[in-house]
Amino acid sequence: MGKTILAAVALLSVTALAGSATAAPGRVDGHFDRPQEGFAPAATVLRDGTPEGVGLDPGPIDAALRQMAAWTNKTPGLEHPMYAGAVSLLAHDGVVVRREAAGDELRYSDGKGTELPADQREPMRPDTIFDVASISKLFTSIAVLQLIDDGEVDPDSPVADYLPEFGVNGKQSITVRQLLTHTSGLQAEVKLWKLPADQRIPSIMQLTPEFPPGTHYTYSDPNMITLGLLVARVVGAPLDQVVAHRITGPLGMTDTGYNPPASELHRIAATEDEAEPPRGMVRGQVHDENAWSLGGVAGHAGVFSTADDLATLGQALLNGGTYGGNRILSKVSVENMLTNFNSAFPGNAHGLGFELDQRWYMAGLSGPRTAGHTGFTGTSLVIDPASRSVAVLLTNRVHPSRDWGSNNPARQALAQGMARSLAVDPALGSESWFSERGGTLTTDALGPVSGPTQVSFFAFVDTQHDSDGTDPLLVEASVDGAGWQPVTVRASGPGAPDGPQSSLAGAGHRSWWKVRGTVDADAGQQVRLRWRYAPDGMYSGRGVNVDGILVADRDATLLDGELQANRLHPDGWLSTDR
Repeated sequence: MGKTILAAVALLSVTALAGSATAAPGRVDGHFDRPQEGFAPAATVLRDGTPEGVGLDPGPIDAALRQMAAWTNKTPGLEHPMYAGAVSLLAHDGVVVRREAAGDELRYSDGKGTELPADQREPMRPDTIFDVASISKLFTSIAVLQLIDDGEVDPDSPVADYLPEFGVNGKQSITVRQLLTHTSGLQAEVKLWKLPADQRIPSIMQLTPEFPPGTHYTYSDPNMITLGLLVARVVGAPLDQVVAHRITGPLGMTDTGYNPPASELHRIAATEDEAEPPRGMVRGQVHDENAWSLGGVAGHAGVFSTADDLATLGQALLNGGTYGGNRILSKVSVENMLTNFNSAFPGNAHGLGFELDQRWYMAGLSGPRTAGHTGFTGTSLVIDPASRSVAVLLTNRVHPSRDWGSNNPARQALAQGMARSLAVDPALGSESWFSERGGTLTTDALGPVSGPTQVSFFAFVDTQHDSDGTDPLLVEASVDGAGWQPVTVRASGPGAPDGPQSSLAGAGHRSWWKVRGTVDADAGQQVRLRWRYAPDGMYSGRGVNVDGILVADRDATLLDGELQANRLHPDGWLSTDR
C-alpha cells in the first residue's frame, strides 16, 4: 500500500473514529457535549450531593466560588467591594452540588459606605432572603401562563380584552404575548412613586407607546406591571395571593413572597440607603421605588426569595412544569417559556417570560434554550435544559448604593464555573486540547512537503458569536516561522457554519465539528500550523477543544496529533480528558 493511500486511510479513520466516539453510549450527567432533549423526569426533586457524584469537575466550581467570596473585599478597578455579600447555588441533574454564602447581609450604616463595627454586621447565610428585583417578572409570567393553560387568557388577544381601560392612546392592539416578550412598544420605565397614590395605576393605563406594537424590543417595567394587573383582574385576587396559592405554595417555596414579615428581618439582606425617596437603609421592604409605591406588590418587582427556593423553581421548569407531585404549568407553556419569539430582534431572544441565550450573564451555559433573568439588586437565575443545570446568584450589590456598580463579572463567573465543570469528552483517544481564555497551539516544522498540504481535525467550539462580536478559533499556517496566514476551512456537524470559513465561532450546538482545510505550499517548503483562539475578553463561552489533528501532503502523513502530541506546543492551551 503506497504512502498516498496510507494518508487517505488515516484521514478516513480519524473521521470514523470521531463519529463513533461522539455517539458512544454512557453517562449523560456531567457532560456538556451530550445535550439533553426534552424535560427531566417529572419526579426529580432536588437533593444535596457533590459535583463528583454527578460527573462534574469540582475544580472550576470551587474556583468560581473563591472568586465570589473575594469580591466581597475590595475589588480591583473599584474603590469598594463588588457587593457586601452573596449566596451561590449550583444544581445539576437534580443534585445541589454547591451552596455557599460569603460576606454580609448588613455591612454599612449609610449610603457613603461607612462600615458598621464588626459586632454590628450580620453575616450572609445560605438561607438569606433577598429582594430578587426583576426576577419577580418570572412569577408574573408564570401566573399569566397558568391562565393561558386554563383557557382564561389568549396570548394573542389584545390586553384590552381583559383590562378595557388599557385600550387607549394607541394601545388597543397590544397583545398579551407582546407584553411577555417586551415587544409592546411601551417605554422602559415610569416613575409612579412621584405621582399621587390614586394616579399610579391609572397612569399606566394611560401610557402612549413609544413605538408601534411589535416593531421594537424594549425591556419594559410597564409591560409587567400591566400583566400583574391583568392577572389580578382575571383571577379576582391580588397578585401576591395568586403567586402564593398557585406557584410558591404548590412548589413548597416557603421563603418566597412579597412583603416579608418583620419576624424574618434578621434573615433579609439589606439593600440601598435611599435618599430619593428618603427611605433610609432599606431592609425587608422592596428596593424598587415603583413596587414600593404600589404597596410592595407589582408585576415587575417585589418578590423576596432564597437561593434554594429559586433552585426549586428552576427544577420545576426543567421537569416540564411540575415538582414534588404538583404541576404548576403544562409542558406546552414551559416550552413557550423556552422558545424564542423575538427572532426579529437579534440579541434580544425571549420566551414568554424568560430571557434566552444571554451570554452576558449566562456565560458558557448560554444556548438557544438557556433561560434566565437578572434583578437590579444583584441577582440572577440561569436554567440550562441542555445540561439540566441551575445556577443561582443572589447578591446585595446595591448595599449601600446603586452607584457602586455592576456585579456582572460575578454572574458570568458562576455560570462559567458550572459550564467548565461539565465534561467535553475527547473526540479521539483519552485527551483533547482545550483553551478557555485564548492562546496558540503550534506544530513543529513539518516537511519538506510535496506541495499543497491537507489538515483535518475535530473542533468543539463554544464561543461568543452574536451581534456583540465574535471570539474566533483560527487555523493559521507559516512557511517561514514568522509570517502567519489564515487557512480556509470547512466544518461539518450540528451548528457548523456553511461554506468556506476563515475562522470558526459558534455556541449552543454543543457538538464536535469535523474540520478540513488546505495549506498552499510549494514542494520543498516546510510548514508550521497553529490553532489560535482569540477571545475579546468580553462575554466568553465555555471555550474551544481541538482533537484528532492530522496533517498530510499527497505523499505522506506529516503529523498525527494522537500519536505525536510532543510535536504540538501549547501556549494558553492544555491537554485534558474532559
